[in-house]
Amino acid sequence: MDFPDSSVIRSADYDPDALTLDVTFASGRMYTYFNVPERKFDGLITASSAGEYFNQHIRDQHAFRERS
Repeated sequence: MDFPDSSVIRSADYDPDALTLDVTFASGRMYTYFNVPERKFDGLITASSAGEYFNQHIRDQHAFRERS
């Protein structure tokens, strides 16, 4: 899913089987977030501000690792 109007998030992909969220930020850095419920991905893609939603509901609430 692309976020053309976001200044923070370029794209995000969700794997419902693994409960992982892959996020590519506008900076080009890519991260995988673990144990993310599908409702949070749904919230992210429907939020009026993807960056604000991410900061409030995903960032600092889920383990992550940077992807190369």
